[in-house]
Amino acid sequence: MGVVEKLRRKIFMTTFLWILLVLVALLGGLVGGVFIARKQFEKEIGEHPRLTPDAIREMMSQMGQKPSEAKIQQTYRNIIKQSKAAAAKAKK
Repeated sequence: MGVVEKLRRKIFMTTFLWILLVLVALLGGLVGGVFIARKQFEKEIGEHPRLTPDAIREMMSQMGQKPSEAKIQQTYRNIIKQSKAAAAKAKK
């Protein structure tokens, strides 16, 4: 092997290693980003549930019920309690 051939191999390996390093870093960033986004989404949904007392009132009205405020709050608390229990169970 000549000097030129050794130099070509060295350049090829260096380039190949850089490309491999960049791909591994991109893949690691992608996987890390997905996990971070998932945690943030779960935290946001846990703190601010999509179902509000107004939405419960609207659903009960659409079903033909005339709910009292106590019934709406009871239903809302039960939903929140169930979602917290499900989140705690999912963490285990």
